[in-house]
Amino acid sequence: MTRFEIRLPGIMASLLPMFAIFFTLLGKPDAHAQSEFEGYFPENATFLEEITTPSEFFGFEVGERHVTHDEILFYLRHLAEQSDRVILEQYATTHEGRPLIMLTITSPENHLSLERIRQTHLLLSDPSQSDDLDLERMPAVVNLGYSVHGNEASGANAAVLMSYYLAARTGEDFESSLDEMIILLDPALNPDGVQRFAGWVNQHRSVNSSVNASEAREFNEVWPGGRTNHYWFDLNRDWMPVQQPSSRGRVRMFQRWLPNLLTDFHEMGTNSTYFFQPGVPERTHPLTPQRNQDLTMAIAEYHADALDAMGELYYSRETFDDFYYGKGSTYPDIFGSVGILFEQASSRGSAQESIHGVLTFRETIENQVATSLSSLQAARELRTDLHDHMRTFYSDVLMEASRSPVKAWVVGDASDPARLAHFTDILLHHDVDVFDLAQNLTIGQTSFERGQAVIIPAEQTRYLFLKSLFERRTEFADSVFYDVSSWTLTDAFHLPVAEVYASRFNDGLKGVAWSLDENFQIPEEGRLTGGRSQVAYLMEWSDYYAPRALYTLQQHGFRAKVATKSFTAATPVGVKTYPQGTVLIPAGDEMIDKDRLWSVIREVVREDGVNVMSLNRGLTVSGADLGSPSFVPVTMPKIAMIVGDGVRSYDAGEVWHLLDQRYHIPVTMIDKQDLSGANLQDYNVMVLADGRYSDLGSAMTEELKNWVANGGTLITLRGAVQWAASQNWVDLAYVKDSDGESDTHSPRRPYDQYSNDRARDFIGGSIFQGTLDLSHPIAYGYQNESIALFRNTSIFLQPTENPYATPLRYADEPLLGGYVSDENLEKLSGSASITIHRLGNGRILSYLDNPVFRAFWFGTNRLLMNGIFFGDTIRSGTAQ
Repeated sequence: MTRFEIRLPGIMASLLPMFAIFFTLLGKPDAHAQSEFEGYFPENATFLEEITTPSEFFGFEVGERHVTHDEILFYLRHLAEQSDRVILEQYATTHEGRPLIMLTITSPENHLSLERIRQTHLLLSDPSQSDDLDLERMPAVVNLGYSVHGNEASGANAAVLMSYYLAARTGEDFESSLDEMIILLDPALNPDGVQRFAGWVNQHRSVNSSVNASEAREFNEVWPGGRTNHYWFDLNRDWMPVQQPSSRGRVRMFQRWLPNLLTDFHEMGTNSTYFFQPGVPERTHPLTPQRNQDLTMAIAEYHADALDAMGELYYSRETFDDFYYGKGSTYPDIFGSVGILFEQASSRGSAQESIHGVLTFRETIENQVATSLSSLQAARELRTDLHDHMRTFYSDVLMEASRSPVKAWVVGDASDPARLAHFTDILLHHDVDVFDLAQNLTIGQTSFERGQAVIIPAEQTRYLFLKSLFERRTEFADSVFYDVSSWTLTDAFHLPVAEVYASRFNDGLKGVAWSLDENFQIPEEGRLTGGRSQVAYLMEWSDYYAPRALYTLQQHGFRAKVATKSFTAATPVGVKTYPQGTVLIPAGDEMIDKDRLWSVIREVVREDGVNVMSLNRGLTVSGADLGSPSFVPVTMPKIAMIVGDGVRSYDAGEVWHLLDQRYHIPVTMIDKQDLSGANLQDYNVMVLADGRYSDLGSAMTEELKNWVANGGTLITLRGAVQWAASQNWVDLAYVKDSDGESDTHSPRRPYDQYSNDRARDFIGGSIFQGTLDLSHPIAYGYQNESIALFRNTSIFLQPTENPYATPLRYADEPLLGGYVSDENLEKLSGSASITIHRLGNGRILSYLDNPVFRAFWFGTNRLLMNGIFFGDTIRSGTAQ
């Protein structure tokens, strides 16, 4: 197995050998060693003397304070150098430059033939060869994963202890167990969050903690907290979308091994106990086979035994579901593995009072170690069953695929290859077979062009996973969901899709197979048609990265205009009609450096994949001429976003990520408490993500209102829309119940159904069809008025009285996929999604739905970018 080099900050890397030597020289007093591991490991456990313990390395015992990610990294690297049971690999790097590492732990003998073992294990997913495998002789592959949420620190600290235990434990039975298992240990799935949280707690902990003061600073991180990664993403929702570098690397490691068992260690509220799956039976995804749940229950017996022996309370069949395949404990279930979620009550610091008494940090780690060990025991003793499950799973999958009338899916949009490439990139990370479409194909009313679409065969081992991505499920056994209830991937990307049935399918449709490119940025270079222009260049706005290209041009000082009406022009390749939203870059002004403009034009075509046409005549064939007032100037956006306590960090982070990572457009994030000192005139676009803004204060609220009135563009998202309405900046009308009033004599309901009944009032994450006004600036670049919208809010607004000011509303029959109550579906029908309002000389753009959901809802990103670039061009058709 390849050892990847880990790059550490220079001074830390140079000090690491000295740390190791120093702590090794300290020796290992037996009494200290026993106290160090008391409560963590079995009482009779013995360990190799030559392996450095955590306390020898750190200078403190695990549980005394929070181990930082760099300390974890240094120790595990040292451990890998000491032990012939351990190999350390780096599989990704975080946004903040921290390595994500995986320890592969097994017997020295297994390490000598590790690649052969891996290849043999993967044969379980190949029905043509799996029947010949000797399951009894095959090691179980177990993936232990800790602290995907950085402020759920018991996991990462338990990982340190588990690493030592597996590297140093002695005894014939234990060493025999290493022959029977390959253990993949991921100590910190979210290094940036782990580091952020550990730093917070360590700098605010006291020697004498106030355990009964939940308001203590130690227990209350400042915004945004350590749960998320650098861009404030919840990485435990990114296993399917793989939009963050840590997730991309982690999923590749999963697919490389296909572990039999994957564990996912979390924390929950301080007053809770301990949870392990299976969870609520009715909330398991229907595509997950029953045997998966049977094995989950069998494994649960081991956790129960371990926690019973410690006198710990726990539960296992309530609260949490096993539905969304984008979560770490559910993702394995659709690949023949078994995923297990663990939730430990959190001390949030050194120790905190709970309804069960004082909960110490050490106790939380003890429980996570206990269920880590019980997981390994279960995997060892049930390994034949786990192997058989995986073998049967893939055999059944191929059998089901062969019986399906759908033989393939075709996906593509010739107008925007970038979205298709990003869509395909997700599939490739999950080892899906994808091919270029080799022939033009029309299915129903949808046509796909050769080379501009992909075809995905159904008869492959990832068939069930693909089915979960393409299906539109609207019926459910339960109305309560821990996360989203629908995630149809083609809807997320606003891509046409068609099912290919047996009568139309043949291998001749399959062209070149796509392969994964870990350095994927954009699909391919765009088209630059015509040579240098003396008049203007036209850039198509339908390309996904057109906003990035436009901003690059503006950064270089070049002016841009946008067409507000369609026109037809004679081009070097013939007469062509251009829609509203086409961007015009004037080239004829004598003040323009034409050489530099030509260079930048070629750069954006190459780097951003946009299509640009050179025109040397300003007189068009029909419609507006290039000098017409129908082409309006586009102002270079200078964007600020208010952040801080009360703002939903997920939503703010998604906007930040989109602008920073995708479009390379700077956004200044201003904390609420610093807003009064900011010069708002430095910005022309302000974004308010979902959240609470009532604490801005009257003076700052008035200043923000004046900023808008003086010509600023304010973009409000989700809950921020309601705040703007509460300030009377916009006039919104909420959708009422069908009878317009409440029933004061509701029939009695069972008290124990209260939570379920309340859940029906919420839309936790479903997909609905919207209809666009394609002539409106908010819709520039779209070619189809129908668009799939992701909704996880229960705010329902009526369209504006001004008939031109609601450019996006819901269809009359909007449900595409996911759960929604009949009452909410009725409210949603025909309601508003985006409304436009005038305040003085400025504009307020109200987005009821999140256009950048989890970074993978590519299809609606353009709605936000249009608001940013073209919001101030909306001169009419705005509500008062």
